[in-house]
Amino acid sequence: MLKIHFSGEDILRTRVAPAADPVWELVLSLHVLRGRTRDPLTANWRRSVARDLRQDSASEQLRMLFALNPPRGYFPDFLTPYASVGGFEAGLDAVRSTPTELLHRDLSVLAAENQLPSSAAALARGEVSALHHLADSMEQYRSLAISPYWSRIQAAVAADRARRARALLDGGVEGLLTSLRPAMRWESGVLEVRSYPHSRELHLDGRGLLLVPSFFCATTPVALLDPALPPVLVYPVDRLGALVSADASAASGAARDSLAALLGRTRAAVLQASDEGCTTGEVARQLNISPAAASQHATVLRNAGLLVSHRERNSVLHTLTPLGRAMLDA
Repeated sequence: MLKIHFSGEDILRTRVAPAADPVWELVLSLHVLRGRTRDPLTANWRRSVARDLRQDSASEQLRMLFALNPPRGYFPDFLTPYASVGGFEAGLDAVRSTPTELLHRDLSVLAAENQLPSSAAALARGEVSALHHLADSMEQYRSLAISPYWSRIQAAVAADRARRARALLDGGVEGLLTSLRPAMRWESGVLEVRSYPHSRELHLDGRGLLLVPSFFCATTPVALLDPALPPVLVYPVDRLGALVSADASAASGAARDSLAALLGRTRAAVLQASDEGCTTGEVARQLNISPAAASQHATVLRNAGLLVSHRERNSVLHTLTPLGRAMLDA
C-alpha cells in the first residue's frame, strides 16, 4: 500500500495536470504493449503497433527504450520528468539533460532485477550521444504508437479532468481527492493506494501533489520512487471505448451515420450546454425539455464521438470530446 501524507499546505498546492501528459502516456504504453494483460479496449492498438514495429524494422532501434521499460516492476524515474507537464518537447529536453548521478542511480536500481544491454553503460555515464539516442527513440516510438491515437487519449483525459473539476467545485480539494475512489481512498489527511505493489509512505512536506490522469496507466496508480523529486501520482482514467487511430475512426461507417443524426437545433443546444460539463438534469432545465429527451439527445451526441458521459452517484455528467469542441467552435 502507498500512503501519501498531506499537510494543510499540501492540500492547497494539489492540482490536476492540465492535459494528457505525452511522456507519461508514451512510457506507460510500453508496459501495456508488452504486458500480459489482454484488455479488449487496447487489443487492436497492440496488434497495430506490434505490426508497425516489425514493418518499420524499428524494434532494434528501440531496444534500449524497451529495456528501460520492462512489462512489470520498476522503471527509471528520469524517463518521466516533471517538465513533461509542459509538453512532449519540454519532457524530451529534460530527458536529454538528466544529471549523470540520477542516470547512474536509476539504472543501478533497474539492473538489479533486469538484464540491460551493454549500451546502458554509456547511458549511465551520461554520455550525450546515448541520451540523444534515447530521446530520438522516444520520438520514433511516439510517431508509431501514440500520435495516431492522440485525439482519443486526449478525449479520455479531458473527460476525467471535467469530473475532477466538478468534484473540486462541489467539495474543494478534499472533494477532489475523495472522487478518486475506488482506486484510492482519502481519509484524515492521507491518500491511500491500496493496490500499490510495495509498502511505501510519501510525505509531501508542503510541496503539494500533481495528479496526472492517464489513458495507458493500468489499474494501479503510479508514483515516482525518489521521494526528493516533485511529487506526482499518475492514475487511470476510463478509456471511453476501444483505442483506434483518428483515421480509422473517421472512416467508420457507424461514425458517419451517427454524425448525420446530429442535425437539429436541440442537439446543437445540448452540445453547447455541455461545453463546461453538465448533468442530464441540468441540460433539461437549461433547454426546458424533459430529462428523457435530454438523455436521448446526449446519447446520439455520445455515439457520434462528440460527448462523453460519466455517472456520478445519482446523475450523469456530460462533457465535450476534442471533436465535439471543434464542432462547437466551428
